[in-house]
Amino acid sequence: MTTQEILYGVSGRVATITLNRPDKLNAWTRAMEQEVRQAMHEAAADDQVRVIVLTGAGRGFCAGADMSLLQGVVERREHPLPDAPASGGGMPDGAEARADFQRQYSYFPTIPKPVIAAINGPAIGLGLVIAMFCDLRFASEDARFGTAFARRGLIAEYGLAWLLPRVIGHAHAMDILLSARIFDAREALRIGLVNQVFAGPSFADSVYAYANDLAEHVSPRSIRVIKRQVYEAMFQTLGQALDTSTEEMRASLQCEDFKEGVAHFLEKRAPAFQGR
Repeated sequence: MTTQEILYGVSGRVATITLNRPDKLNAWTRAMEQEVRQAMHEAAADDQVRVIVLTGAGRGFCAGADMSLLQGVVERREHPLPDAPASGGGMPDGAEARADFQRQYSYFPTIPKPVIAAINGPAIGLGLVIAMFCDLRFASEDARFGTAFARRGLIAEYGLAWLLPRVIGHAHAMDILLSARIFDAREALRIGLVNQVFAGPSFADSVYAYANDLAEHVSPRSIRVIKRQVYEAMFQTLGQALDTSTEEMRASLQCEDFKEGVAHFLEKRAPAFQGR
C-alpha cells in the first residue's frame, strides 16, 4: 500500500503500523486517519498476519489532533474530524459488526486480530483515544498520557466517556477527563490504563516478544472468537454471555485448531495452528 503519513510493514506474523510524522509528535490528520484504517483492514485480510502493532515514529505515540485542524475549528466553529453515523457493513472476516463498532475509531474491535498499542511517548487527546480502542496497551517508561479536551474548552470526545470507565473505572475516568492533567506511565499502569510498562531501551524488544508469542503459540481462531466475545459482552447480560460461550464452545470442538491444540500439548511440540 502507498502511504504518506504512516509506515506499514510485516515481519514474520506481526504487522506494524507506524504513525510517521515524528517532527509533529505524530499529530493526527485526516490523511493519517484514512491510512491507518486502510492498513488495519489490509492486516486483517492478510492470512500471514496474526498480530498488529500500532506505534509512533520518533519520540511520540500521538500528540493529538494536528494544530492546523484545531486552528480551523476556532475560525469555522466546525468539528475538524467529525464522526459520521454507522453506515452498515461487516467485519473484515465477514462477520456482522455491531453498529457501535463501525464508527470513526471504534472499528478497532472489528479487526479480528489483536491490536497492540506500543506507546513509545506522549499519547494525548486524540492520541489517547486511538490507544484506548486498541486491545492491549504497552507503554515505555517515557510515555505520558492526558485527555487534554477540558483544557481546550472541549468535551470527552470519540466515545471516551463510555470507554474509559469500562477500562479504568468511574473514579479514575472522572479524574483524568475533568482535570485533563498529564500523567506518567507508572500511574497509567496503576490505574489499569496500560497492561505493562517497559524500560525505554528495551521497549520495542519487549513489545515484539509479546506479539510474537501470541502469533506463534495461540490459536488465531481462538483469538478471533474471544475478541468478539469480549466486545459483545459489553452489551450483554451475564445470561446472554453464557449462551454465547456455550454456542462458541460447541463450534470450537469441531475445529482444526482445537484438534491441533490437544495434539501439540500431548506431543510436547510447538503448535501449528491454521486459524480454522
